Amino acid sequence: MAENDVKLLGSWPSTFVMRPRIALNIKSVDYDFLEEQIASKGELLLKSNPVYKKIPVLIHDGKPICESLIIVQYIDECWSSGPSIFPSDPCDRAIARFWACYIDDKWFPLLRRLVVAQGDDAIKAALYPVVEGLVLLEDAFKNCSKGNKFFGGDKIGYVDIALGCFLGWMSVTEKMNNVKLLDEAKIPRLYKWAGDFCADSAVKDVMPETDKLAEAAKALLPKIRADASS
Repeated sequence: MAENDVKLLGSWPSTFVMRPRIALNIKSVDYDFLEEQIASKGELLLKSNPVYKKIPVLIHDGKPICESLIIVQYIDECWSSGPSIFPSDPCDRAIARFWACYIDDKWFPLLRRLVVAQGDDAIKAALYPVVEGLVLLEDAFKNCSKGNKFFGGDKIGYVDIALGCFLGWMSVTEKMNNVKLLDEAKIPRLYKWAGDFCADSAVKDVMPETDKLAEAAKALLPKIRADASS
């Protein structure tokens, strides 16, 4: 495959951009990472994703694929190199899609509410449902992993990618709001899973350092708060 056949439009602090980067690493696919500025949208991005006008966008042989989890599924189906990201069993695949939808549709909005919370009372009120969601995901991990290291078994899979991309921002939220999310006493399986996920070779080079991400967060928070209130 030629070097420029695969391009990924994204921004390094983005949780959602991390998903296709991890999937491409799992499949050992070389790609060009085209950094997009948060404050402005480039011409290629607007042309490639005219509906949502947002990152990430995967461009493969000139054809754009949009939305992070759709891109991950495309990568898994398109490249046979590396381990499969989706389970082979149809029921297990359906369960993986269910939990990925839960993470994006139910849990992530709760985390975003905590990220933008200001003041002790607001932070305390926003913290509880996020932790309750993690307790639910702890139980899902127990059932999906079947005693292995990851939701996907002995290798990183679809749900691991869906949830793992938020670990950097969870660490920043813990630091900035003085809260505890990955509590080993409450969610011991997810606590260990998080360490295993971040240490994996497909992840460690794209998972941003907490201090660096915290600096980026200071600049991004006004926009995140504005988006959350709109």
